[in-house]
Amino acid sequence: MAISKELEPVQCEKRKLRRQIALAEAERRDADAKAARARFAKLNQDPKTTRLEKRLAELEPRIRKSSDPEDLRSISLQQREAFYRCE
Repeated sequence: MAISKELEPVQCEKRKLRRQIALAEAERRDADAKAARARFAKLNQDPKTTRLEKRLAELEPRIRKSSDPEDLRSISLQQREAFYRCE
């Protein structure tokens, strides 16, 4: 959960960029879409972010298999709170 907390600002920025890209493509603003894609790619190139995202991906299957049902509730709550903080 600490990794998720650390990645939250980057994930929030990526979510916003995905929205911008989708809107720019729908409105046929190619220059804006290209600029947003470039910023998104730059976020993906950050070694610290990449390392943390990889570690989180490795941990998620283990957490989902957890026998403690409280783990999943806590993770779900954290994800919902992070989503609404990003808005």
